[in-house]
Amino acid sequence: MKIKKIIYNISFVFFLLVIGNFVSAKNLFEDSDNDTVYTRSAEAGFAEEEFRRGVQSYYRGLYNDAILQFEKALSYLPNENLIIDWLGKAYYKSGMEGSAIKQWQYIKEQGYGGLLLDNRIEIVRERRVSQIQEDYESKYSEAGSFPALSNDNKYLFTQPISVLPNSDGTIWVLAYGSNELLLFDVNGTIVNRVTGPLVGFDRPVDIIKMNDGNILITESAGDRLSVLSEKGSFIKYIGKKGRGIGELVGPQYACQDAQGNIYVSDFGNARITVFDKDGNGIFNFGTKSSDFSGLKGPTGIAISEDSVFVCDNITGAIYEFDLSGNYKDTLVKEKTFLFPESMKLYKNHLIVSDKKHVSTVEIGTGIVFENAYMGNAPSRITSAVPDKNGNIIVSDFLTNEVYIMAKMSELLGGLFVQIERVNAENFPHVTVDVRIENRKRQPVVGLKAENFYLTEQKRPVSNIRFEGAASFEESQDLVLLIDRSMYMDGYDESLNTAVREIAKSMEGRGNITVISCGSIPIIEYKGNSSGLLKFSSSALKNKIDVHTSFDLAVRLATNELINAKAKRGIIYLTDGTLDSTSFSRYGITDLTSYMNNNGISFSVIQLDQKGLDDELRFVTENTNGKNYYVYRPQGLSQVVNDILDIPNGLYTLSYTSVLPTDLGRAYLPVEIEAYILNRSGRDETGYFSPLK
Repeated sequence: MKIKKIIYNISFVFFLLVIGNFVSAKNLFEDSDNDTVYTRSAEAGFAEEEFRRGVQSYYRGLYNDAILQFEKALSYLPNENLIIDWLGKAYYKSGMEGSAIKQWQYIKEQGYGGLLLDNRIEIVRERRVSQIQEDYESKYSEAGSFPALSNDNKYLFTQPISVLPNSDGTIWVLAYGSNELLLFDVNGTIVNRVTGPLVGFDRPVDIIKMNDGNILITESAGDRLSVLSEKGSFIKYIGKKGRGIGELVGPQYACQDAQGNIYVSDFGNARITVFDKDGNGIFNFGTKSSDFSGLKGPTGIAISEDSVFVCDNITGAIYEFDLSGNYKDTLVKEKTFLFPESMKLYKNHLIVSDKKHVSTVEIGTGIVFENAYMGNAPSRITSAVPDKNGNIIVSDFLTNEVYIMAKMSELLGGLFVQIERVNAENFPHVTVDVRIENRKRQPVVGLKAENFYLTEQKRPVSNIRFEGAASFEESQDLVLLIDRSMYMDGYDESLNTAVREIAKSMEGRGNITVISCGSIPIIEYKGNSSGLLKFSSSALKNKIDVHTSFDLAVRLATNELINAKAKRGIIYLTDGTLDSTSFSRYGITDLTSYMNNNGISFSVIQLDQKGLDDELRFVTENTNGKNYYVYRPQGLSQVVNDILDIPNGLYTLSYTSVLPTDLGRAYLPVEIEAYILNRSGRDETGYFSPLK
């Protein structure tokens, strides 16, 4: 109720500030020179009809058709701001952000749109022309918190020590003092409470998600590890008290390598203890050797590729070892940190919790950048972990709070809310798809019904229903884009292996389209993944060619996914080289925007271990995609799950409209505001009911 009250207050203020964009159906395109009597010229009538068709095309994902129809409507009414606004939207969804901004800027200068349009232009322009700041360079500040003390002064938990954000926006919080594991939703409500095995947890310290989806918890007083299901059900113990192989004394933090081996900072033994994926002890390392003075107080631990990084809270350093435990280097010199505890891998950086500080360390250089400082009040940060919404979740052991730390720019700018589709086929029952992102294009996941406020013609909708969130979907649609350039000659076996392995890992969770990228892209296959289990490159219609049209192929692949499942992605199978004709029709920025603005990721599977072309790296990094090698040790089975796990901020809501339709000719306004913690964002649009 509290959240809803805040939303209503924010919405009322926003209503006072924003100039209304929408008018009633009766005077949608009324002649401007008639102030007393409504007249409808032939031009206005033709414009209304083309506008209606354009809106419907837009909601069907036919953005090129929508552009043409809005342009035709403007040929009858050249200065109609509402049509120009929609033309900008269609350009935006087509990836042509520069053209979109041009349209919106024009109507802004005419006094149309108010603060809402100003914000939209600012966000899109910032995304387009500015260099996106790396997370490790960002300053973070508190955006909200989950306090242990309830409103009636009762402790819900004590001494939070570690956190584990989930892909659906929920957060696991491990409480050392109350010996329990709690699951919070994005609004800070406890939705599950786990006490562990029959005897309970015994001073739990760290929680990680394992490669198989299960949860691993270290128990410092129990001298063991607990394995739980992803829902929190106890499965088994790993390890026991002692100083031998597979034995622990006061285990602290843990991580896992690509093969499934578990690495634990064995604080009491001043070493790292390693178990295989089944929980069998295999070796220890980190003790004194000829080239290393030995760990004194190992805490945070993280693995990046073939290196193991270990924090030492006594020496204040970070040491680097190989996967076999051989000392390689000191990444961060001694006494750099005061009291380092957890350390988590994020991209090519390490996030370190250090007393009152949260810092990132660049792997390779050891450069330290401070992201957050908790101030002068008593504080002990024991973990800092990035979540799926671009925040850092911080546990404060002393204050009994879990903080949501957001980038300063995000706190000032709010959310980017976009109504993507309105389905009124069953009018008055209306379904609305809305995408929620931050200003840096990162999706916001985990929202619920109470995070939305929906109105039509600025009047609250009383019967709003939360139909679901894309982040909970367990299926997806994929396009396999196959490079047919001359650089692919000799990779038939690798290509066949990759396609078959991906098809097998789909396990019926959606459909696959295969497009061969030659001089003219060709759709080779559409359907269930089972039809590709015996894939052979020799059957492709597009043979190896001197030139390929990569840009046209990406456009075609994106078009195929516009109306596909909410979770969707393109996988490009290539040696990693682009030729001179790759961007002859569409620029790399527009292609990337086209995928981003329609919630499509772009990943690469390389059939060769050489470096990836810069253009491909740019597209991959800017669409939440990844780069894989076909013969990596863990295989390609995880690729499908990785794409499924990409954050998706698409939500579906429905309501029953009370607006008059004028037999389907009326333009019906709808507005949505999204709210999370102390941030909000808003969008307004409209639609037509079916003609009757």
